[in-house]
Amino acid sequence: MTHITIYRNQKNVFTGFLCDGHAGYAQAGEDIVCAGISTLVINTINAVEAFTETQILADADQAEGTIDVNFPYGCDEKAKLLVDTMILGLQGIQNNYGKKFLTLDFKEV
Repeated sequence: MTHITIYRNQKNVFTGFLCDGHAGYAQAGEDIVCAGISTLVINTINAVEAFTETQILADADQAEGTIDVNFPYGCDEKAKLLVDTMILGLQGIQNNYGKKFLTLDFKEV
């Protein structure tokens, strides 16, 4: 299962997110749930870097299926929109395939 935690501060500003684990919907190379999750997460990271002024720190471990993203100074409005879009897509995957393969949590830090 993939578990994603979205972090926000007390002002409801995104401070990062952690994506952990493989979906386990199908075998590696055929897992459409994992591919969809990965596409949304990696595209969001790339888009924040390319289209916003938000500083982003990202670390990934492909073998463990972990992507840890931090916005050390919070995120601007463009980055917020991109993260909100990622969340919308992830919620769609969760609604279509179930919490057995993807869980989303939101935590205040």
